[in-house]
Amino acid sequence: MKKTVSALLAIATIAGSLMTAAPSAKADGGRIAAGVAGGLIGGALLGGALAGSRPAYAAPAPVYVEEPECRVVRQRFFDEYRGVWRTRPVEVCD
Repeated sequence: MKKTVSALLAIATIAGSLMTAAPSAKADGGRIAAGVAGGLIGGALLGGALAGSRPAYAAPAPVYVEEPECRVVRQRFFDEYRGVWRTRPVEVCD
């Protein structure tokens, strides 16, 4: 973020100094077209340089944690309320 702000501030400073020192434009000999083309090329180069720069913050690398392998098994139990044997799923981790 700091690099981007610094680059934009430098561009604004240079553009301001060029605007104050530039003479009035006249349309003789295609000089305006050359100025517009030069500005577009310069803007494309500057935009590409800013877009290609790395971000100011890089996320940390992911951390992988091995968890124990678990499985679901059916366990028999005696249901005292109903007086019968039943089964229920139970998660078993090794």
